[in-house]
Amino acid sequence: MSVEGPVCWSEGKWCSSFRHLLYHFNLDKVHLFGAGLGGYLAQKFAEITFRNPMVVSLVLCNSFSDTSEYSKGTVPSLFYMMPAFALKRQVLSTFPSTSDNGHVADSIDFMVEQVENMERSGLASRLVIGSTGSYVEPQRLRHLNITLIEGFDNSGVSEKLQDDVQKCYPDAKRAQIKRGGVFPYLAAAQEVNIYLLIHLQVFVKTRYTPYQKDSEPVVE
Repeated sequence: MSVEGPVCWSEGKWCSSFRHLLYHFNLDKVHLFGAGLGGYLAQKFAEITFRNPMVVSLVLCNSFSDTSEYSKGTVPSLFYMMPAFALKRQVLSTFPSTSDNGHVADSIDFMVEQVENMERSGLASRLVIGSTGSYVEPQRLRHLNITLIEGFDNSGVSEKLQDDVQKCYPDAKRAQIKRGGVFPYLAAAQEVNIYLLIHLQVFVKTRYTPYQKDSEPVVE
């Protein structure tokens, strides 16, 4: 299942909304894949629900565990008032301008189009959540099966933030993509899918399998 987050102005409200979505579909245990801010929010959801666990495993792609770096020099309250064109410019300024790799260039073009079509409230809420200077409490997540998918090239996440995530989850499996850019799940989708299959293989034939009966793949 792939979902786009609703307009929420805080981590807590986003997690509450996501929990209601899972309840709606009668899902009490889930595997979460998140990229960038989505990966950060997936960690926060696992952290908030750790006393009544709903998250079985995490796959974090070019993600981070601390938003303080993005909060430097920003005033989150301004995002509530900024016009749509200024919000779009703020988001697009974090994208690389181009790439000599055709797949990476196509992924950038696709995401630019997505941003251009977003409503002002959706952009503003994401920028507010991403710049509040919060962090994940990793001790509440270390019991989870976690895979970190990292890009060798321009991943959009600083080396410091990548190192911080690795320190948070020293036992996590690491999967590295040489040419995936900021959006490897688009530019290197086949590689990412293989890593997802490998990550989920440990849950095959358990109550946490994400597959329907008689449709479980075998990864050799």
